[in-house]
Amino acid sequence: MERGSNRLSVHRDDEMKHELQGLLRSGRPTRVEEWHDPEPIADDDPPVAGGPVTPGSDRGSLAAVRLDLARHLGRTSFPAGPRELTGVLRAQYAPDALVEALERLPGGARYANAQELAEAVVRSAETGSKAP
Repeated sequence: MERGSNRLSVHRDDEMKHELQGLLRSGRPTRVEEWHDPEPIADDDPPVAGGPVTPGSDRGSLAAVRLDLARHLGRTSFPAGPRELTGVLRAQYAPDALVEALERLPGGARYANAQELAEAVVRSAETGSKAP
């Protein structure tokens, strides 16, 4: 009998497999009590299944871009210019489309928070040129 690093006994493993069989076969929750079911997705949750948010796409709304920027940039990153923020994004392994959007911003600009930065990124993506 191999124990390895398994904390559970063989009997508990079999019991857990039996509990999950209905869920795995049906593809939906099989519990009678509603409080056992996982919480459904909220209407205002950002879409995550389609990949990263890219400025200029249909999913590149201001709120989505701001959320993606705030996810990778902390409060301590501001105030800063696009060059410093690009370095932080690269260090945080942000999506390339987001980093490239910041690289298109003018170098002399400074942003106080993620909202100002997101507005500039969306504006530059819509116009296809450098933001003012």
